[in-house]
Amino acid sequence: MTVVVMVVTWRGSCEAAHMPLTLRGMSTTDMPRGDSGPRYVRFQAELVLEVADSEGLRSAALSRIAGDTYMPLQERHHAEAAVGSDESEALAYLIDPADLVTSLPGVELVQASWSCSHTEYDPAAGTWGLTEDDDFPDD
Repeated sequence: MTVVVMVVTWRGSCEAAHMPLTLRGMSTTDMPRGDSGPRYVRFQAELVLEVADSEGLRSAALSRIAGDTYMPLQERHHAEAAVGSDESEALAYLIDPADLVTSLPGVELVQASWSCSHTEYDPAAGTWGLTEDDDFPDD
């Protein structure tokens, strides 16, 4: 079993009238709203994915890379080598977190970054290993 962590961070602008979205266990902070212009919202999500079919994942990523007509040849060779040896690299080429926000009304994506890396994960453990910055209430 291979477990990969994908950390996704978005920085996008929202219109002042846009209602904030919250996930269970998360809260929004009070931010100035009004006619002064857009406000910026940082959205963070952390996913732990179990890779059950490494070859299928790598094959899909290699197909995506082969179909990318804008990728320079040198970058293509580097991407193919990275994907061929690491499932987390394959995920990074297949998942584009920007796709999650492009169809949202009143939102313009300003900046996005993401990364994938292998991690140790015990599904039987009751906690994710939250950092001191995470402030989730107990259920």
